[in-house]
Amino acid sequence: MDVTKRINRLIGQLKGIQRMVETNRDCSEVLQQISAVKKAIDGMSKEILVSDICQYVPPKDARKVGEIVGRAINL
Repeated sequence: MDVTKRINRLIGQLKGIQRMVETNRDCSEVLQQISAVKKAIDGMSKEILVSDICQYVPPKDARKVGEIVGRAINL
């Protein structure tokens, strides 16, 4: 997925959280949406980092690099 699309989706999710807070939605619902945003940011971070790193590693190692980066981001 294009990074710009991911960013726009995140902006939409954050605005949704803002509306939820403004309308006094249940805390658990707000926290659920915050968790979704955090996961989306982690996914975008991984995509950007893997894309950058894979420019410098042989193509045969790209999948393994992606796995390592994913584990590091999820720590």
